Amino acid sequence: MDQARTTISKIFNGEPRSYTRFNLTQNMEGDNSHVEMKLSSDMDDEVEANGVGENTNQHNHPYYPSKLNQRSPKTVCGYVIGILFLFVIGYLIGYLSNRSTDKTEIKSDCPVFNEIAPVKAEAVYSLDWSDLRALLKKKLTTDNINSNLNASHQAGSTGDEALANKIMGKFKTFGMSTWTDEHYVNIHEPGSSNNQVLFRGNVVGTTEGYLAYSAIKTVQGAALYAHYGRAEDFRRLQERNVDINGKVVLVRAGLLSFAEKVANAASLNASAVLIYPDPVNYNIKEDTALFGHVHLGTGDPYTPGFPSFNHTQFPPAQSSGLPSIPAQTITIRQATEIMSDGMLRDTMYKLGDDGDNITVEVKNVLIQKKIHNVFGVIKGYTDTDRYMVIGAQRDAWGPGYARSTVGTSLVVELARTVTDMIKNDGFKPKRSIIFASWSAGEFGSVGATEWLEGYLTSLNLKMFSYVSLDEVISGFDTFKAAASPLLYELLESTMKQVLMEPMGLSHSAYPFQTFSGIPSLSFRFASSTKSYPFGTIEDTDQNLERYTSYNTLKLAKTAGEVVGLVTLRLVHDHLLKLNVAKYTSVIRNYVSQIRSKVESRQMSGRLPSTVTMQWLLSAQGSYDRAASALVSAIRNSDLDDMEQCRIINNRIMRVEGSFLSPYVSPRESLFRHILLGSGSHTLAALVDHLEAIKGGLESADIDQFKNQFALATWTIQGCANALAGEVWDIDNEI
Repeated sequence: MDQARTTISKIFNGEPRSYTRFNLTQNMEGDNSHVEMKLSSDMDDEVEANGVGENTNQHNHPYYPSKLNQRSPKTVCGYVIGILFLFVIGYLIGYLSNRSTDKTEIKSDCPVFNEIAPVKAEAVYSLDWSDLRALLKKKLTTDNINSNLNASHQAGSTGDEALANKIMGKFKTFGMSTWTDEHYVNIHEPGSSNNQVLFRGNVVGTTEGYLAYSAIKTVQGAALYAHYGRAEDFRRLQERNVDINGKVVLVRAGLLSFAEKVANAASLNASAVLIYPDPVNYNIKEDTALFGHVHLGTGDPYTPGFPSFNHTQFPPAQSSGLPSIPAQTITIRQATEIMSDGMLRDTMYKLGDDGDNITVEVKNVLIQKKIHNVFGVIKGYTDTDRYMVIGAQRDAWGPGYARSTVGTSLVVELARTVTDMIKNDGFKPKRSIIFASWSAGEFGSVGATEWLEGYLTSLNLKMFSYVSLDEVISGFDTFKAAASPLLYELLESTMKQVLMEPMGLSHSAYPFQTFSGIPSLSFRFASSTKSYPFGTIEDTDQNLERYTSYNTLKLAKTAGEVVGLVTLRLVHDHLLKLNVAKYTSVIRNYVSQIRSKVESRQMSGRLPSTVTMQWLLSAQGSYDRAASALVSAIRNSDLDDMEQCRIINNRIMRVEGSFLSPYVSPRESLFRHILLGSGSHTLAALVDHLEAIKGGLESADIDQFKNQFALATWTIQGCANALAGEVWDIDNEI
C-alpha cells in the first residue's frame, strides 16, 4: 500500500499550492479516500473566492448584488426612508426569484412559487468551465461505476447479446436516443480437437489457447528462439548467420502485437510461430493459456475495406494482413519442455540441435457470427451534426475484467453523468456525444472497424474525436497514452506526467486514427514491472485488484474524470481544442530523416541525383505556413462568434483525414495515414526503403521509391491545402 500511495502520488500530485495545468491529489487512507482533480484554473477560482479577480467571467453566472446599505443620514425625511424601504423589499423579492433558477425543483410549500412556476425551473444562464469540472467530479462516483460492472461474454454469444440489450436499456433510461447495427462477421474458434505442439515427436503438454486467423495447417521445422519477434531480433539472428528459413520460431509475448510477431517471421520464410508468456514478463500460472489473434489489421479479414452487413454481395476476398503460416500460443510449462536447459531465465535462451524438430498442428474453424454494436447519443444544442465518440468493447475471451468490463462500466457511467448534468444542472453541450459498446473487439476491433467501414464517407467529415476505454486499467504506477498529435495539448493540460507512446495495432483506437482519419485517444493506468494477463482466464477482478494495489475503483473514477474532462472541453467550447501546429514537428522530423538519407545515398551513388528534396520541403513549408496562419486567425478572431468558430473548426477537422493517402486501396493497406499508419505509402516506409537501398537488399526498388516519394509529397501538400481554407487561400508554390 505504501508503494501504491507513493507511485500514484508521483503521477497525480504536484507541489502544494503549485499547480501545473492539471493536478490530481489522492488520499488512499480509510473509507473516505478519494481522487481529487485540479486544473490550473482551480487556483484562480480559489483566488477569486478571496476577493481577487471578481470581475472574471461574470457573464456566465447569475447576478448576485451586494446588500444595500440601509444606513441613512439623519437629515433625510421620513418619506425618503419609506421609499427606500419599499425599494429594498422589491429588490429582495427579485433577488430571491433569480436565485430560484438554480434549483432543480420548486418546493411545494412556497405559495408564491406554486402560483408562478409550479414546475421545475430551467436555468437561464450557461455553465462555465469551473462549474462543469465541479459537477463532473461530484456526479461521477465509484459506487455507480461498481454497480455497472457486468461480466463479459464471448463475441456473438447469447450472453453478449443480453449484455448489449442491458446497456441499451440503461441508455434509454438516461433519456438518450439509441440504436444498434448488426454485422455478420467471420471469426476463428477452436476445432473439435485441440491444436497440438510436438517436440521430438512427443506431444508437449495440453494446448488450450489459440490464435484466431492463423493459417490452418500442420508444419514441421527446427526450433529457433527469436526473443520478442521484433524486426531487430530477427536482424541480430541474420547478423550471426542464423538461417530462419523453415524454422519454427519461439517468441515471447509482449512489446508488440501477436500479429506483428507472426508477420515478421513469415517475411523471412519461417514455417510457424509459437508465442509464450515468459515469467520475466508475466506473473501467471505455468499452465495458463493465452488467447489472441494474428490478423495484421482490424475488422473482419474476409471483408477487407467494406462492412460485413448481411446479404452484401461481394466477390470472395481476404485481407492482405492474414498470415500464410500457422501460429499458436503455448504455456510456460510447454515452453519450458522445449527449451534445451529447461529453464526460462536468461535473456537469450538456447534450443536443441537442428534435429530437434517441432511440429505445429492448427485446426481452428472459421465460422460466421452475428454481432451487435450498441449506441446512445446526447445531441448537441448548436452543432448537432458534429460529434465525438466514447467507446469500449464489451466482449472477452475468458473473464475479461480489465480487458472489457471496466471500460464498459465507464462508458455507461459517463453517459449517466453527462445526461444528469444536462437534465438537472443546465449543461448544454454545443456538439453531440455518442457512447458506443462494441462487440468482437477480441478479434481485432472487429465491431468498431465494421462500423467505420460502413459509414466512412461521412464519419471523417462530422466526427471530430474518438476516445477508447479498452484496457484502461491494468496497474497503478504508470499513466500511458497514445493519441493523435492534435490531442496532445488537450491531454497534457488535463493530466500531469503523461507518458506518451506510439499508437499501434494493439490500441483499439488505431483504426479510428489511421483508417478513418479521426483524431483518437487511448490511455491506460499500467504496471511498470509485470505485463497484465490480458487474454487469459486470469483476467479477473481479484487479479486486477492485486495489480492496482487494491485501488481499482479509485483508478476507474480517475480514468472517468480524465475522459470526462477531455470530452467536456471538446463539446463545451466554441472552438475545438485540437492543435494543428502539433503535426508540424512530426512532419519536420520525418522530412529531416529522409533528407539526410537521400543525400547520403546520392553521395554513395546508390540513388540518382534526379531525386530531389525540393518538393517535399516545399510541402512541409506549406503545412507550416497553413498551421501558423490558422493559429494567427484564431488569435485574432472573436471566439464568441459561433459562426466564425464553426468555419475555423471545419478547417481543423479536415487535417487528420487529409493525412490518409488517397493512392492506396483499403483492401491492401487498411491503415492509410501516412504519418501514423502502416504500409508502403507512409513516411516511415520511405525511411525503411532508403535503408534497403543502402544495404542493396532485394526489396530495394528505386523506381518504386520515386513513386512512393512523389505520392507522399502530394499527400502532405493536399493536407496543407485543406488546412489553408478556401481555394483562394491555398499556397500554390508547389
